[in-house]
Amino acid sequence: MLGAIIGDVIGSVHEGAGTKTKNFPLFVSQSTFTDDSVLTVAVAEWILSGHDLVDLLHAYTHAYPARGYGGMFRRWASNRVRQPYNSFGNGAAMRVSPVGFAFETIEDVLAW
Repeated sequence: MLGAIIGDVIGSVHEGAGTKTKNFPLFVSQSTFTDDSVLTVAVAEWILSGHDLVDLLHAYTHAYPARGYGGMFRRWASNRVRQPYNSFGNGAAMRVSPVGFAFETIEDVLAW
């Protein structure tokens, strides 16, 4: 999970920029966390606390606005709806790292 967040901050200045080299500074003054880090932490809190996931996603989105949320997610969060938002993006894959943080085995995940 920590690696995902560090990678998010490092990659924040390169997202959409078409960077084609591996030779770049890891952190620059414009480096920042994005929606991927915000929602990864929200998912981690959900797993560890048992609080309602939708409420947490809405709360984190409103606490950290303008972090690069996709259009479908942004509309979903701003309207505070509870139903899925039919995203076409990769958000679920970007936020899966808390599962590895919270559970040691696949059996633990499946039992949860």
